Amino acid sequence: METYGLEKLGITNTGTVYRNLDVARLVEESLKRGEGILMNTGALAVTTGKYTGRSPKDKFIVDTADIHDQIAWGSVNVAISEDKYQNIKNKMFAYLQQKDLFVFDGFAGADEKYTRKFRIINELACQNLFIHQLLIRPTAEQLETYGDADFTLVVAPGFHCVPELDGTNSEAAIIVNFSERLVLIAGSRYSGEIKKSVFSIMNYLMPVEENVLPMHCSANMDPETQETAVFFGLSGTGKTTLSADPARKLIGDDEHGWSEDGVFNFEGGCYAKCINLNPENEPDIYNAIRFGSQVENVVIDPETRIPDYDDGSLTENTRVGYPVDYINNAQIPGKGGIPKVVIFLTADAFGVLPPIARLDENAAMYHFVTGFTSKLAGTERGIQEPQPTFSTLFGEPFMPLDPSVYAKMLGEKIEKYGTKVYLVNTGWSGGPYGVGSRMKLSYTRAMITAALNGSFDSVEYRHDEIFNVDVPQSCPGVPSEIMNPRDTWADKDAYDVSAKKLAKMFSDNFAKKYPNMPKEIAEAGPKAE
Repeated sequence: METYGLEKLGITNTGTVYRNLDVARLVEESLKRGEGILMNTGALAVTTGKYTGRSPKDKFIVDTADIHDQIAWGSVNVAISEDKYQNIKNKMFAYLQQKDLFVFDGFAGADEKYTRKFRIINELACQNLFIHQLLIRPTAEQLETYGDADFTLVVAPGFHCVPELDGTNSEAAIIVNFSERLVLIAGSRYSGEIKKSVFSIMNYLMPVEENVLPMHCSANMDPETQETAVFFGLSGTGKTTLSADPARKLIGDDEHGWSEDGVFNFEGGCYAKCINLNPENEPDIYNAIRFGSQVENVVIDPETRIPDYDDGSLTENTRVGYPVDYINNAQIPGKGGIPKVVIFLTADAFGVLPPIARLDENAAMYHFVTGFTSKLAGTERGIQEPQPTFSTLFGEPFMPLDPSVYAKMLGEKIEKYGTKVYLVNTGWSGGPYGVGSRMKLSYTRAMITAALNGSFDSVEYRHDEIFNVDVPQSCPGVPSEIMNPRDTWADKDAYDVSAKKLAKMFSDNFAKKYPNMPKEIAEAGPKAE
């Protein structure tokens, strides 16, 4: 029986090992094993049980001598000892004995100069389908000469850690060992843990080994001019939705590198939120939910198999994973030019940030390291309503190195290439969450289009004294009163109180987390007084 070299890793006495099955067979295996059901569109629908989002408190990095001084240890990058890691690894590999396993050998990094080989070993066929669609799929010829992977992930949701013995916080654990080039994922069926583990690894490898800036962003480009734009933002801010623009080619929806040659996608697929999905607002994502896609935690009618995308009873963080070429205007391979425009996306639950603002270089650096947004319901366990948060680089949970490493790289690139930077609020207008309403997607799209085509280069601007940014006063397709958030509030005094409250949160966060940041950057942020 072929085991494809798993014994070299230490995984022995397995059942049948399936390597790089095609999509049809992975769907068949998933259905045969009772891992999910088919929707009326042909997509595979699964539920993930207790874990319906990432579990950041269960993530660890093995503290080895060779990487100890490089990792930004703290509440995000939490250390676990080599002894604890080895004990969990031994027990997990013993658990996998006699079990059928699914192996996907693929790539991260669409630019062949920087590509890394990833091997994903799954207990579940449905999770192997997911990562097959999310990473870059090898050709038959590439698979024949694949050789050893640069990094391996072993994913066993049926294996549960014992916190009292294993030094974990729960039965789930996501453990990265940079020395062994191995990741263990235990206890969680949420497929996003696999995707984000690959991202975290690339966020270490690219700066350290390649001098490439890794970015938690989506990217698209003009099909005629090849001009490229990137969209930074945490989950729920609109990266996937806003980059799926029918007038532009989609490079990718979430994870990219910026090299001296341009931008390239780390992935070969997309992982989009499904809550309240409808074909009018998000036709590309809606139409991508078909055979070969995997839908997580969407409520499905058991008789008709019709999904109810408005039902968040399992989680607000309903998801679909699909290959990027399910988007009609996808750029294959996922490579673009040097970004002409950078968009920072934020979902402001206070409803006080301008819907779009132009940032100079210092303000760009301020907002990049600050990474303000509101965590939206379901993206992490325990989040039931939007919570203001500051996530360094719009992706702090996935950045193993010191933030200054990434920030310095972005600042140098913005200056070198003259890239324009805008802050875009996709959150609330007319009042805070619960009072105001979410910014209309059509308005946000119109403002981003104006930023990309240069329409904001010749309009009037107003300087927002509280948030210390320049706000364009007009935009084609957007009512003028929308441009200034204070004008949308019925109670202007209440706006002033909320705006100053948020500005103070900005300044307090910055002073606490970045005390050594240059003065000109620190002074480019909001003014609480």
